[in-house]
Amino acid sequence: MRRSWKFWLLLLVGLFLAIQLVPYGRAHTNPPVVQEPAWDSPATRELARAACFDCHSNETRWPGYASVAPSSWLLQHDVTGGRQHLNFSEWHRPQRHADDAAEQVSSGEMPPTYYTWMHPPARLSEADRKRLSASLEKMFGRAEHPH
Repeated sequence: MRRSWKFWLLLLVGLFLAIQLVPYGRAHTNPPVVQEPAWDSPATRELARAACFDCHSNETRWPGYASVAPSSWLLQHDVTGGRQHLNFSEWHRPQRHADDAAEQVSSGEMPPTYYTWMHPPARLSEADRKRLSASLEKMFGRAEHPH
């Protein structure tokens, strides 16, 4: 029995509509900013805001596609995980991964490439990457990882 392309298209549209009913990924909260770190300069804060704040602060800018599954699921997962690892808006609590920030930026692991595709302001030039990494190291230190 051969199914027509219309059947498969209707099935895909139906699945897409059905996953919109899954509530995860649409709880776009931005809790209040309690305390930020003592930035070494306004320029460092601006670089961090552009490259890091959407996932690592309570000042997330939620784009329109953040309300459409399955992209909403990925965004919610990334923001929740990012805030747990390092949150520039909750400096009143311990930030156990702060000393990893400089290395993550320096190595290019942060911000992730898939994020910068959709958010061009987060693309750091090599000079900005070095500047941000050096400032984060000055502010928070650098983790010592055994090789």
